[in-house]
Amino acid sequence: MQKFILGQKKTITIISAILIVLSFSAHFLFDQERIAELALIIASILGVAPIAIQAFQALRVRVVSIDVLVTIAVIGAFLIKNYEESAIVTFLFLFGAYLELRTLNKTREAIKQLIEMAPESAFKQMENGEFEEVDIDDVEVGDILQVRTGAKVPVDGEVIFGTGYINEASITGESELSTKEVRSEVFAGTILENGTLHIEALKVGEDTTFGKIIELVEEAQDSKSEAERFIDRFSQYYTPAVLVLSLIVWFVSKDVELAITILVLGCPGALVIGVPVSHVAGIGNGARHGVLLKGSEVISDFSQLDTMIFDKTGTLTIGNPQVGDTILYGDNSKDDLAIIASVEKESDHPLAKAIVEHIGETTYHPVSDTEVAMGGGIVSEVLNQKVVIGNQALMTQENIILDENILRDISNLESQGNSLVLGAIDGKVRALFGIKDQIRPHIKEDLEKIKKLGVKNLVVLSGDNQATVDLVAQELGLTHAYGHMLPQDKANYIKELQSKGEIVAFVGDGVNDSPSLAIADIGIAMGSGTDVAIETSDVVLMNSDFKRLPHALGLVKSITSNMKQNIVIAVGVVIVLLLSVFFSDWMNMSIGMLVHEGSILVVILNGMRLLSYRLKN
Repeated sequence: MQKFILGQKKTITIISAILIVLSFSAHFLFDQERIAELALIIASILGVAPIAIQAFQALRVRVVSIDVLVTIAVIGAFLIKNYEESAIVTFLFLFGAYLELRTLNKTREAIKQLIEMAPESAFKQMENGEFEEVDIDDVEVGDILQVRTGAKVPVDGEVIFGTGYINEASITGESELSTKEVRSEVFAGTILENGTLHIEALKVGEDTTFGKIIELVEEAQDSKSEAERFIDRFSQYYTPAVLVLSLIVWFVSKDVELAITILVLGCPGALVIGVPVSHVAGIGNGARHGVLLKGSEVISDFSQLDTMIFDKTGTLTIGNPQVGDTILYGDNSKDDLAIIASVEKESDHPLAKAIVEHIGETTYHPVSDTEVAMGGGIVSEVLNQKVVIGNQALMTQENIILDENILRDISNLESQGNSLVLGAIDGKVRALFGIKDQIRPHIKEDLEKIKKLGVKNLVVLSGDNQATVDLVAQELGLTHAYGHMLPQDKANYIKELQSKGEIVAFVGDGVNDSPSLAIADIGIAMGSGTDVAIETSDVVLMNSDFKRLPHALGLVKSITSNMKQNIVIAVGVVIVLLLSVFFSDWMNMSIGMLVHEGSILVVILNGMRLLSYRLKN
């Protein structure tokens, strides 16, 4: 019965409204007092039923909820035969709850739209070579799938045949078309606007980028910030306090109507809902614009940021460096380059890829005993020879001697702003590569926006040489620049700032950035970075689009401001209502409930403004 009544709240609200209209019509138009009174009694009983059930359920878990206060107030009004107020209060409470649900659902539209974008089927290549439509759950890693014009890409994968133009708005937040050809990467949930593609499935289901976006946004919207937890705790004590206050007023004044009016006016509904609606709407806005905020807790720290620290390669720069200078030492340069290329081919680091691409066609040899020196390079064995490839610090660590000629070459290339990679075979340096990476276009304007949003210090920490890092910092107008930084050095630098009371964000994209992303108050990962970096971060910028960073910062500041506005509105309305009870003649239960429900709608609508937030230029 309880479940049935709660399921009919909308119908009960409509019937209550009709009965109230009937009552006023009978009273004012036809002078039928008995009919008017009977209609109000029925409206009161019908209206209080779902509210009382909710109150009972709350009391069973030892919670004095708003429903408890309203139930007591309505029953009190009914007992003193104030049927008009009991009927109107129940109607306003139910109607307000209905409007709250409708408007609050709109703040969750972002996640609903994401879920609706998720592909449900795919055309899979069967054993006979034909493509047949199958359920998305039947697709496995390694399957070959066909994507036709207008269809959604069903999985994360790699194009193995065909060309086409894909709308990646579900991933990047931008509707610009991206050209795809053989070996291009494609993402689940994006739409093929033109062409036909055959792709190999690399990630399926929840492991896809799109699946992770939905999961992260759902978790973020369901999470609670410290402010929300405080308000929940406050409500647990505040609501019983209102009940006690009304009892004291009744005991002192012997005025039952005044006591039950206080119960209605003291309900903290707008306060309870004001903070969550701001957070949910803000997180939804971020999801639509390619910014994933991993929970409400992130918002508070992010909005009070003092220092933002950047990795260089792949963050401030495009992450697609090219070899500009190569200096070879020794007589077997062709064989040496083949050995170096064999080792570098094992690495996903942008500098390693640049070297492999630069060396080009060569003979690759088996590589064994590979060890990665975090922030330094790589050590392996090829053809029974120890191969060390990395920066100058790694060479020193491996006791490889750098003679005057090599040191002079290093100095010359560094002064030109190159990142340096040395290759040593059997303890002797055989090659020196000078590699340059282009700074991201328009990043300087984005950094200026970040400064205007109140971030005091912009710092770059890089494993690259100091001269290269200084050039980047000078061009971008950064506050500080530090080179030759190993992962532990970056982490220690962040800890040092935190010990001074600063709130620190770190922006990076690589495995070696994971410790810093985890230690920083706010870890911000570029979306095309490694899975480890994305998992350990608090904020993800999809598609590695740096311009989303100032949007993210502006958004969290607006969320925080909006949350404070809602708290002021909620608390202010309760104070005004309670004061009006004692110092005015016009306040009653019906007016109080109307204002109370109105304040809830105001804070919801105020929070919904965040759905359309965009950073002003």
